[in-house]
Amino acid sequence: MTDARKTLPLTHLSEDERMFFQSALDFAKKEIGPLVTKMDESETMDPSIIRKMHELGFMGVEVPEKFGGAGSTFFNAILIIEALAQVDPSVSVLMDVQNTLVENAFLKWGSEHLKNKYLPQLTASKVGSYCLTEPNSGSDAFALRTRAWDEGSHYRLNGKKVFITNAKEADIFIVFANLNPDAGYKGITAFVVEKGMPGFSLGKKEVKLGIRASSTCELIFEDCKVPKENILGEIGKGYKIAIETLNEGRIGIAAQMLGLAEGAYSAALNYVKQREQFGKQLIEFQGVQFQIAQMATDIEAAKLMVYNAARLKDAGMDFVREAAMAKHFASDVAEQVSSLALELFGGYGFIKEFPAEKFYRDAKIGKIYEGTSNMQLQTIAKLCLNS
Repeated sequence: MTDARKTLPLTHLSEDERMFFQSALDFAKKEIGPLVTKMDESETMDPSIIRKMHELGFMGVEVPEKFGGAGSTFFNAILIIEALAQVDPSVSVLMDVQNTLVENAFLKWGSEHLKNKYLPQLTASKVGSYCLTEPNSGSDAFALRTRAWDEGSHYRLNGKKVFITNAKEADIFIVFANLNPDAGYKGITAFVVEKGMPGFSLGKKEVKLGIRASSTCELIFEDCKVPKENILGEIGKGYKIAIETLNEGRIGIAAQMLGLAEGAYSAALNYVKQREQFGKQLIEFQGVQFQIAQMATDIEAAKLMVYNAARLKDAGMDFVREAAMAKHFASDVAEQVSSLALELFGGYGFIKEFPAEKFYRDAKIGKIYEGTSNMQLQTIAKLCLNS
């Protein structure tokens, strides 16, 4: 009898998807792995990594070929995010924001002019950023205070954004501002802002606990002039764009957390097979075996949830509840698995020479960005109660 696990080493994937995932993982181990420590300590993303991801098509997975993209699926983008996170979640989130937020917003809401202008740049060499959060509007995203005015020949933006991922590397920014505060959240509009536009500048770069190679900066708009044609979607529909893209983005963060958990688990498993105490390998102790089994079980459950949400999205079916569940659960798993992995390394887990402490630091953000865990629970509860 044939062992199914030998013929299907990743049982949730087709053969093509398995090969796609493996190629992304091979790239991550070969090209990113040697740079992880340096990038973490210097808090910078190596430009060569971004260039190579563009060359491989990782920075435009769903974008149609006519715009220079790979013309692939959302699910395949999720696989790459997962694979990269096994090696460095910082690189993973850069690619995640590019695909699940920025390019998805252009593909769904952009005019033909904006698609033709910006998608070829994003797939070829440029990085995009998604700019919603402000000092006084985090989970209450629609309390944003960045203002926009119609000046006739252009729009004028004033305000500040904070905690903006990819800000240092990005050239193209999707910025949410209120064009009509009297209309409340229905005045929020999405604008495409380019690096170098008059009145736009980067503020301070945050020093973070984890994903340190991923830039997180504030953005400052002081009478920033934005061309009239750079409205993304319709005037006053920015809130709809924000909600719908973030629903998709949460699957991406769930995939990042899944990959992180897999990376921490793999490192811990290799270590306990090599480390000896009391004349035996650590893996020979039943207590350690139980911990490894629990980690593997939690990861498998998270994988099923992440893959299911991504499959639903590609099938054009409702996936909002499943996306929230996947992000909430995968973030929990990443935190728990990385914590246990660190403990299995013992004292070595607490020092930077070994990978456990970085996975542990990187995991915490999963419960915070693109909707906190409490916000995910609120979404899940609302949809369950109304079903």
